[in-house]
Amino acid sequence: MAGTERQNSSAESRKAATSSPQPPKKPLQVMHISKRDEQDRLLREAEEARAAANAAAAKAEQLEQAAREAGTSLAPPPQAQAPTPAAPRATESELIRSPEDDDFGGMTMADLMGASEPRGKPAPMEQAPGGRQRSVDDFDFDEDAFLAALDENEPVGTTGDVVTGTVIGMESDGVYVDIGGKAPGFMPKSECGLGVITNLKERFPKGLEIQVLVTREQNADGMVTISCRALALRQSWDKVKNLEKEGKVAQVKVTGFNRGGVTCDLEGLRGFIPRSQLQNGENHEALVGKTLGVAFLEVNPETRKLVLSEKKAATASRFAELEVGQLVEGLVAAVKPYGLFIDLGGISGLLHQSMITGGSLRSIREVFDQGDTVKALITELDPGRGRIALNTALLEGQPGELLINRDGVMEEATDRANRARNVLRQQEQSAG
Repeated sequence: MAGTERQNSSAESRKAATSSPQPPKKPLQVMHISKRDEQDRLLREAEEARAAANAAAAKAEQLEQAAREAGTSLAPPPQAQAPTPAAPRATESELIRSPEDDDFGGMTMADLMGASEPRGKPAPMEQAPGGRQRSVDDFDFDEDAFLAALDENEPVGTTGDVVTGTVIGMESDGVYVDIGGKAPGFMPKSECGLGVITNLKERFPKGLEIQVLVTREQNADGMVTISCRALALRQSWDKVKNLEKEGKVAQVKVTGFNRGGVTCDLEGLRGFIPRSQLQNGENHEALVGKTLGVAFLEVNPETRKLVLSEKKAATASRFAELEVGQLVEGLVAAVKPYGLFIDLGGISGLLHQSMITGGSLRSIREVFDQGDTVKALITELDPGRGRIALNTALLEGQPGELLINRDGVMEEATDRANRARNVLRQQEQSAG
């Protein structure tokens, strides 16, 4: 019974608790944010920043004007200075704080961080004292020092150059020569000179100054290959070319023979004389070891061909006995439409039809014919090509005298030649 009452009382108490009224709950507070107010605030701050920027620009212009009046070039002249652009309208995201909050006066984040240079824009020039940009003229420049630096770094020894050096060392296969480069030049034993050199130490003692030809430019170590032999050959070819140009006779020593002729040595070069150009071509084997006088038929350094002639040397020797203005005597060897060839004793001279007489010549044979004896003046010599120009018109007292008194002119040729030489000298002086 007692248990039943306790249960009933518990049930009643729960019922009473459920049915008792509870106090009302407060509604949730909602924070009201006015977007209009925030926008107005930002616009107001933007206007203030813009006003501060304009004021700063005006202040800068006043300072620049004062500086110009004081004679200090702190800025370009007014006519050269670009107009100050208007301050750009700041966006809401760029404004950091108002001018009242700090000393940056409306500067944007881009202003604080520093705008990056546009791509491709050159770096700013160095500033000179006074704030102006420095030009090339403001820098010290020593032209001599600049050229000296170039010379120091210029590679020494280009192929084909002739350089002077000093012997500084030797090995069994060659000689080392100081030519002023980063490394000494090396001259192989085979390039030490013409012919065979048996003792390099005697031929190239240390300290000897020599001229060499660069035959190969410097390698990775800075060393160049040089040659005395190549330089000697070059000099020999130059000498031979000059001898040929002057029509000189050279003396050579016969060193060998073959079926076509004989070989010889001239200025260290190997020459060849064909059998047809020898005075004794039928027995050319007997000429080995003998010295012959020769003239030049072909001189070609590129192909290394040196062809000589003993017969032509006889002609060259005869040329050496002649000079312009000399009176010579010979026989008419041939009559051609353009003139007469006169045999002068081993060589021929040409008496051109225009040089026979000052008169009107109807036929080449009218004055001289083949086999006649002719006395004439030499007016031109060309030993290189073997040409001699002759003239008989200069022996005439009056134009056409040879047509009517050939024998008289020939008898008085010596006296007439003296007068003709004076005429030639006067013509040369007038031409000179």
